Amino acid sequence: MTTVGATLGALAVMSVGLAPSAAADDIQSQQWYLDAMNVQGLWKVSTGKGISVAVVDTGVNPDTSSLKGQVLPGVDVTEAAGDETNDYEGHGTSMAELIAGTGSGGSLRGVAPGAKIIPIRTALTGIDKKAEKQGDTTVKAIRAAADSDAKIISMSFGGDFPIDGEPEAVQYARGKGKLLIASVGNGADQGENYIGYPAKDPGVVGVSAINENGEVAKFSESGAYVDLASPGVDVPVWCNNKFKSYCSKSAGTSQATAIASGAAALIWSAHPKWTANQVLRVMIDTAGRDWPKDTPSRYLGYGTIRPAQVLLKGNGDPGAADIDPVSNKKTPGLTTGTAASPSASASTSSQAPNPTSGGQTSAAASTSDSSGNTTLWVALGAAAAVVVLGGGAFAVARSRRGA
Repeated sequence: MTTVGATLGALAVMSVGLAPSAAADDIQSQQWYLDAMNVQGLWKVSTGKGISVAVVDTGVNPDTSSLKGQVLPGVDVTEAAGDETNDYEGHGTSMAELIAGTGSGGSLRGVAPGAKIIPIRTALTGIDKKAEKQGDTTVKAIRAAADSDAKIISMSFGGDFPIDGEPEAVQYARGKGKLLIASVGNGADQGENYIGYPAKDPGVVGVSAINENGEVAKFSESGAYVDLASPGVDVPVWCNNKFKSYCSKSAGTSQATAIASGAAALIWSAHPKWTANQVLRVMIDTAGRDWPKDTPSRYLGYGTIRPAQVLLKGNGDPGAADIDPVSNKKTPGLTTGTAASPSASASTSSQAPNPTSGGQTSAAASTSDSSGNTTLWVALGAAAAVVVLGGGAFAVARSRRGA
């Protein structure tokens, strides 16, 4: 097993860049993606109530204005000081707020404010030296999340190398009915366009990042393991683990993953009898794209998340409860107790911690890919935007999906 110390900078939170902080009382106005997704309309149908999301990250502070009453007991798989409520970087708390924050007192509003957060603290870069010595804790973290009451496991981090036991942990979680969502990585503009783990593990939904114009973020990594795209540029987060101020111009596939997890929570809450396969299938079915669904783009996968298409338009066919919508194969280990009967159709539903701190992803945030190598059609909510970046959609091999 590779130790955290040996992979420092690889097993890291998937966020890049921070701009000067913004006052908490105006931070909501900078959450552009909420209007784009028409959350006010969505929340009339679903707020995510009844859905818990496991945030596998640096810990979650339950005492921020946005998260008071939103955080359930979790698990700490590290040997660091404190427990899962002690966020050693500020990253996990930011991701939790993007998913389920209430916006109280002008704080961040989550996509699914009715959902609850289950923090799973794992060893990522920035943790203390004692915890580093125990090695990678991803497998323990995924299994802990699988054993929790969470339906969705959100993982805004990644590493370059597979970890012994990680594929089995993912399949264990899938067999327990969990939907696993992970960042694809932020190194594309630094010549490190290599999607890592856990996004690369079979059965994990890999998420890339787009900006306000619907353009693929230049840092967002591409390849055969991108499944969906989600807003991930100029997304406000906590500046650090002091929780004194938000930074308004952060970017990363971390943020994109959290927002996608929130969207999944909204859909699942409105359709509680669906399985993870069915929730993912309607997300794929209704994703914004202008290429054939069976030839996913290496930049955007099956397209950009559009929960309004499900919740407000009634679009998307959930299909079979126990069949993976990407591999079209039966989910290994899924039991009768975890698979609900399929419905006929949908009814009418990496923040950067301080970039100067040790071990963090240090690439500056790049806003978009305008080099003419992809095309994106995106309609997040009530309004649609057409953004042509040149080229066209790319068909990619989906080799991991055979598992």
